[in-house]
This record gives sequence, C-alpha cells and structure tokens, in this order.
Amino acid sequence: MDVVDNSPASLADRLFGTRKAMLSWAIASLVANIALIVTGATVRLTASGLGCDTWPRCNDDNYVAHGENGIHTYIEFGNRTLTFVLLAIAICTVVTARRSGASRKICTLALLTLCGIPFQGVIGGITVLTHLNPWVVALHLLLTIVLVVWCTHMVLLARDTRLEVLPGHLRMVVVVLFWVLMFAIWVGTAVTGAGPHAGDLSARRNGLDILWIARCHSASVWVSVILTGYLIVQFRRLHHVRATRWSMILMGTLLLQGAIGYAQYFNGLPVGLVICHMLGIGLVTTAASWLYHGTRSAA
Repeated sequence: MDVVDNSPASLADRLFGTRKAMLSWAIASLVANIALIVTGATVRLTASGLGCDTWPRCNDDNYVAHGENGIHTYIEFGNRTLTFVLLAIAICTVVTARRSGASRKICTLALLTLCGIPFQGVIGGITVLTHLNPWVVALHLLLTIVLVVWCTHMVLLARDTRLEVLPGHLRMVVVVLFWVLMFAIWVGTAVTGAGPHAGDLSARRNGLDILWIARCHSASVWVSVILTGYLIVQFRRLHHVRATRWSMILMGTLLLQGAIGYAQYFNGLPVGLVICHMLGIGLVTTAASWLYHGTRSAA
C-alpha cells in the first residue's frame, strides 16, 4: 500500500515544484486574464464604471464598497478585487517556474505577466480618474490582450508542444494573420469607444463615426478569415496535421465571433451578446497566439 506524503514540504513541491504544477498555474493565469476581459465588459455594460468614483480608494472615505452608488459600486469593486486574484495567481506562477526548473523563456513570460498586472490596476485607476476616457479604457483592454498572448505562449511551452516547422511563405502568412487580428481587436476598441455602452451615462465618447469604424473592424476580421482559410488549405495539402488543427480551431472561433458581432450590431448591442463577444476576444486571441507561437519557419 502506497503511503502518500502529506508533509508541508511535499505539498509545496506538488503545488509549486513540478512540471504538471507549472502547466496548471500557466493555464490558471490564462483563464484568469480572459475572465478579466469579461468582468471588465460587465462593468462597462452595466454602466458601473464610476461605481467607485475615485482611485485607489472606492470613494473619498473608503477603500472598499459601501453602496453609495448602489449595485454599481459592488460591480466595479468586484472587478478591482479580481486584480488581486490575478496577482496571486501570477506570483504562484513565477514561484513555480523557479522551483520546477522551467525554461528561461517560461520564467521570463511568468515574470512579464506578473509585472503587467500592477500596470493593469494603474491603467484601471486612470480610467476612473479620467472619467472613463474611451482611449484609456481601450488601453486597459489592449494590455489584457498582451497578457493573454504571453499566457498562451507560456501554456504552450509548459506543455512541451513541439513547434510545427512551416515553409517560409506560410510562416509569413501566419505572422501577418496574427497582426491583422491584433489590428482588428484594436479597431474593435475604437468601435466600443464610439458606441452607446460607455461604462457610465456621463462618460464621453471618442467622436468617431460608429458605422465607418465598425466597417473597418469587420473588414479586418474578414481578412483574417480569408487568411485562415488559405492556411487550412495549404496545411492540409502539405500534411501539417497539428497546424491544420490549430488553424481550424482559430477559424471556428473567428466564425463564431463574427456571427456574434453581426448579431449584436443588427440587434442594438444587447448586453448578453456583447459579453459573449468580449469572451470571444479572449478565445480568438488564444487561438491566434497558439498558431503564431506554435509554428516556426524552416528557413
């Protein structure tokens, strides 16, 4: 009969000292950052962006929510509190990377993610102090996208995923596709800044023509779909099995995200669909990052 060692040292080793633990913490970091996109959207969509009307305090007298602005205070404060959850996960990830003997690249990504989270909090504070300036709100989301890219790369490395070696021209298409998608997400933040869901009824908009900017966003997504379709065909023809699977997953997330995007646009931006669209941003970013970091050029 096997005896399980439950000593503190053994428990610490299982939690923070193995390759399996490294993978678990990397996945937790990825999931938590995607969750931050969703909770941040919930704050904006419920007009709770100024539920806590200053920073770092919630209001002039308290650091925690006291209900001066009703449910909006608790929604905004809950989103702020999530930062500490992300910070705790990121610290555990860095500790595990060190203790488990992870590669230098994993250690670097874990440290970058840890450093990025306090910046998230600071930018979140600036959004409140600038009364939800739409360009600052966009920056808040874009930093989260960067963190999702780093976390995806970290998960891929922690899984010891073997890179798919591609012909030079196909690797170039993968790189172009990734950056077109990043551009699409950036333009999407401009659409949000021009739209009706400002985070608070008093918040100003960016002044852009929402129809024009939405069409730019849509066009960039369609370019991404075309490039992904091209890659699927070429990967299948050249028998790149894993790259084919990754690109098909990306195509699935893109088509679902596009369907949700058109549905929300033509139905007046209902809150439920917008939240699904924000979750889709995290999933698309993860899928695109996996394809981008999981392949390399043969040259």
